[in-house]
Amino acid sequence: FFGIVYKKLEERASSRRNKRIIVKLSYLRFTMSRKEALSQFINQIHGRPVVVKLNSGVDYRGVLACLDGYMNIALDQTEEYVNGQLKNKYGDAFIRGNNVLYISTQKRRV
Repeated sequence: FFGIVYKKLEERASSRRNKRIIVKLSYLRFTMSRKEALSQFINQIHGRPVVVKLNSGVDYRGVLACLDGYMNIALDQTEEYVNGQLKNKYGDAFIRGNNVLYISTQKRRV
């Protein structure tokens, strides 16, 4: 759909207004693909081992149980690492989203 609209507007892009519409449609198509990619990533890592890095530099490693739109994270079998050293083990952990720097996958534990 967006490709058809984009081509039609491109043909009529003689005025400044139409050029702005083309740019907006291109941005919309780009942001929708980013949202879809993020959604696919979340679906792929659900139930798998992840590393959650906090703004403070602390890492939490565990199995991703839940993730919401605010980046609030629930982990099972959680381990806390400070400066690369294991500090604590938790059964379940909840991490508030505003503390999260990034989430990455890790290899499954043996």
